[in-house]
Amino acid sequence: MKFSFTDEQQEFRSVLRRFLEDKSPTTEVRRLMETEEGCDAEVWQQLSKELGLTAIHIPESYGGQGFGIGELAIAVEEMGRALLCAPYFASTVMAATAILKSGSEDQKQHLLPDIAAGETIATLAIAEESGVWSPGGVAMTAKQAGGGYRINGVKSFVLDGHTADLAVVVARREGSSGDDGLSFFTVACGAAGFERTSLESMDPTRKLARLSFEDVEASLLGEEGGAAGPLGETLDVAAICLANEMVGGAERLRESAVEYANMRVQFGRAIGSFQSLKHKLADMLLEVELAKSAAYYAAAAADENNDDVSAIASLAKAAAADAYMQTAVHTVQIHGGIGFTWDNDTHLWFKRAKSSEVFLGGAAYHRERLMQEWNV
Repeated sequence: MKFSFTDEQQEFRSVLRRFLEDKSPTTEVRRLMETEEGCDAEVWQQLSKELGLTAIHIPESYGGQGFGIGELAIAVEEMGRALLCAPYFASTVMAATAILKSGSEDQKQHLLPDIAAGETIATLAIAEESGVWSPGGVAMTAKQAGGGYRINGVKSFVLDGHTADLAVVVARREGSSGDDGLSFFTVACGAAGFERTSLESMDPTRKLARLSFEDVEASLLGEEGGAAGPLGETLDVAAICLANEMVGGAERLRESAVEYANMRVQFGRAIGSFQSLKHKLADMLLEVELAKSAAYYAAAAADENNDDVSAIASLAKAAAADAYMQTAVHTVQIHGGIGFTWDNDTHLWFKRAKSSEVFLGGAAYHRERLMQEWNV
């Protein structure tokens, strides 16, 4: 198990940070979050074609770069720091991983190259109206019809589902209740009986959609009834990447709090010199660094195929969610009255912290899952 980044990884981070600072300043974030698409097509092309970010962890045999979760985690951490508005997490992190974990060789050869090239935007639809992210929350049904499959039901809280070209959907065989009835399906967004509706959320930088399926034609992905294992592995990778994305945002907030505390003068001295603020800033540093350690360790565990990766993924998600939210609260407080205003950028990360806290399951859910994995 490695606990430090290589020189190549550090250089990759530096290049990506410079790119995102140029392409995703807060002025651009504010512009894109007000649009229906929530993404700049030109930046997406640069991100996928020039930097190859959409292909990071996809094997070279499927048109990818062939790197690991560690490199993918670096990418999403920098994107979380910059609040990049793009369907990267939905398409590359979630959908591509689901296809890698569940698809047959022919399906991977057919689906992954276009996702790796950024030409197809995919999304993964798991949660439904209940908001439950575990396999037990799947009520959508699938049935065989005319040599194929038809699915019925509703998926909600689907990340970037409003613009996706392809949906990877989890459904269960009609009449089944256990995990052995779950299967993955791919659906072309635009098929007959398919409808999507954009959802309003407190975080407009991360677009969510409700997908409705009424007797929609679907293609089986992988083996029928074999989705439970690949789904768990996919959710582990997604939780690890989300944890890394959150620590990127938390670090950016912490830096802005320190900068403001050293700039803001009260009673003839910088407020950062007051003992109470020193304590608060020190606590923020400790919380963010501990969350980083958990997130980095989880990414390394995934690359090493650690037997405890599911528990470690939940640990990282819970730790990062708490640290990000608490850092956001402290940053608003340190900024004082201006921290509550629309003109100040702190609220952008505050809203992302709140939406990320519940996305893929809240901290309480992941702590419970951690205890179950370790039989505590």
